[in-house]
Amino acid sequence: MTAGNTIKMEQTQKMMITPGLRQAIMVLQLSMVDLNSYLEQQLQENPMLEFEEESDQQEIGRLASETGLGDDEYEFDPEWQDYFQDSSDLGFLKPEKETDQENSNYENYIRQEYGLVEFLCDQLNLVINNTRQRLIGRYLIGNLDENGYLQVSVDEVAASLKVNREEVEETLKIIQNFDPAGIGARNLQECLLIQVRQLNIKDELLENVIMYHLPELAKGKLLLIAHQLGVNFADIQGILRFIKTLDPKPGCNYSSGNSVKYVIPDVIVERAGQDYTIIINDGINLKINPYYKSILEKEADSKVRHFLRVKLNAAVWLIKSVEQRRITLFKIANCLVALQQDFLRCGYEHLKPLNLKQVAKIVGLHESTISRATSNKYVQTPQGMFPMRSFFSAGISSGGNKETSAAAIKESLRKIVARENPIKPLNDQDVADKFAERGIRISRRTIAKYRSEIGIPSARQRIRY
Repeated sequence: MTAGNTIKMEQTQKMMITPGLRQAIMVLQLSMVDLNSYLEQQLQENPMLEFEEESDQQEIGRLASETGLGDDEYEFDPEWQDYFQDSSDLGFLKPEKETDQENSNYENYIRQEYGLVEFLCDQLNLVINNTRQRLIGRYLIGNLDENGYLQVSVDEVAASLKVNREEVEETLKIIQNFDPAGIGARNLQECLLIQVRQLNIKDELLENVIMYHLPELAKGKLLLIAHQLGVNFADIQGILRFIKTLDPKPGCNYSSGNSVKYVIPDVIVERAGQDYTIIINDGINLKINPYYKSILEKEADSKVRHFLRVKLNAAVWLIKSVEQRRITLFKIANCLVALQQDFLRCGYEHLKPLNLKQVAKIVGLHESTISRATSNKYVQTPQGMFPMRSFFSAGISSGGNKETSAAAIKESLRKIVARENPIKPLNDQDVADKFAERGIRISRRTIAKYRSEIGIPSARQRIRY
């Protein structure tokens, strides 16, 4: 048998993701805010795209609700010419900076953030005139974490700046008198003591508890602390109440991580009598630029025509992807509204068990498509603003063939704990018994798991004296 090269033809089938399909998947996953940012970027990069100030097409949700059009009415025309709009004015292009007042980007008018560092440096400049000490102060301020705690030791600062340790200590004491109270501390005990001293409170027992008994205090071991210090139980109760008025994270209110974050809904659900209207909140609408359309039709240069045709294909794919996203979101939102009407009318306790597979079967889409379409999306409803994923919840048997969603159980758990006696709070088994009285059988471990997930401490930690 001899070895050699041969040519052989063979027919195979394989799955390939084209760039256009990859873009459609990416667009589907974007939230409304991220989508608008992406479209603005594409507007700058692709001359074939143009911002459509007034869309001739109404919101798909409102249109479908009011006219009763089916999904077949929204099929795409594969001919790219259909995406052009006839216009007699082909020679005028609106300048980039010229925008309508209602569509102007509000982010351009937001002032620069005034954070903790800026606030402390302003106070430093008012109090300290010495250049050398100001340098030390700025170095210390620059090494505070977002909660206002100093992250370096005095010795490290002295070594880095090549100054005396005493100078660093003196500057740190000045900063610890700044607002907010408790700033510049090296640990929780020092932070609380700084606040106590700024209030001109001189209480040896209070300082003793802060210095040496905070761990026991956090665990609610008030009797143990009273016994160790030889004081009345009521005295420790009073100290606990006072310490709760202090701020353990004085810098938190000034940190960038605590800035107000706005959520813009991707879907808006409005009550209309006994029914609901669904609006897909799209933001930017795109169309093909008629000026470059005319150039493509008339240009003789093959390189220019090739460039414009490539940009045209990209623009058409993007417009189709955005439109497909709108249709997909409407289908899913329409299904969720139909299935979760009790939740929309009455709140979380009436949320029904629902999973991605059920919705995928109803709307005729793949489960992975439902997952992508609902990730990072928010829905504005008559009950408030919710992540789209909050409409999905696992179910727990509640007797017979009925199931209760995990989200509804967590909401009921919150209300049960809120109504408990703070002197004798319910343990996990007590809560499980409360649910059993309603016909919902849940194990103690499940209660502990749900309690932890929604941030409710254990019964021992919830006790109030």
